[in-house]
Amino acid sequence: MQSGRAMNPRATVFHTLGCILRHVHPPSRNTMPLRHKRQSTSVIVKATELARAVPQVVAHRVTRMALAGTSPTARDQREFRQMGAEKMAAFTESWNAMATQAFRANYLLATSFWRSWLAGKPSQFSGSLLHNAALGVLGKGLGPVHRRAVANAKRLARTRLR
Repeated sequence: MQSGRAMNPRATVFHTLGCILRHVHPPSRNTMPLRHKRQSTSVIVKATELARAVPQVVAHRVTRMALAGTSPTARDQREFRQMGAEKMAAFTESWNAMATQAFRANYLLATSFWRSWLAGKPSQFSGSLLHNAALGVLGKGLGPVHRRAVANAKRLARTRLR
């Protein structure tokens, strides 16, 4: 809220709800470019690390499967079970994170529209809001898969095949 100027009661309610749901004050216009740059950098770094980790993990596991043949050891069976469980957990967590972030982004976009409508001003809506929302959803979805893939690459790099 701005001091010295009375706000519409409806706008005050939307502002209060937005602060409660996001646990922060709405971002100011001056901080948007920094957040955008940091967000896009984070997504690029995660994607690059994921692109390096995945082939390492796949190569290790496929080699392990080939060496195990038709009679895998208990250690191999444990690794193969863990592989399947981790994939399901990572993708479930990823979809949940993306859905939650999409809900937050939709809420932010809707409140931005409604605030301008209630204030009687033209909308401050811009393409950067949509771009940041998409990067946020992508970043949240990439996070769980990235964490597990990079951790697996490190763990499997220390593990001997036989």
